[in-house]
Amino acid sequence: YGLEPNDFVREQGDRIPPGPVLCLAEGYGRNALWLAERGHAVTAAEQSTVGIARGKALAAERGLEITWIQGDLADLDMGEGKWSGIVSTFAHLPPALRADVHRRAVRALAPGGVFILEAYSPAQLGRRTGGPKQVELLMTRDGLVRELAGLEFEVAREIVREVVEGA
Repeated sequence: YGLEPNDFVREQGDRIPPGPVLCLAEGYGRNALWLAERGHAVTAAEQSTVGIARGKALAAERGLEITWIQGDLADLDMGEGKWSGIVSTFAHLPPALRADVHRRAVRALAPGGVFILEAYSPAQLGRRTGGPKQVELLMTRDGLVRELAGLEFEVAREIVREVVEGA
């Protein structure tokens, strides 16, 4: 996905108040690196040891510190009231796990904390340009509003946009 942060994270990232940020299913850390460069203490959760190794190398090249947690999101203890921000980009999980992760994320945000999420919707299936091919892994605005009950939504939309995030 390249070395630059996700476009939506870049667009919305300044909404995150100062403090610690948790990045879910972070891959090799492009969002985590960008947030750390802006002064956040970042923890990146990722299942892939290869992704984490690459993320650690990129962080070292940039002189940044990121805490990495290797494991399955099903087992991730996010804590309660702990994070100024939680970021989830294209973390397409089975519905029951996704709902559980989202419930835990709502509890884990500190008062005034911000949750940033971007995902493909079922409309993506007709485009054949990326994302999961199983409809149950895709998300809708209304479904996310239900799963993230308790949050106040500043931006909640389904849009069509060109995603260009690396070769």
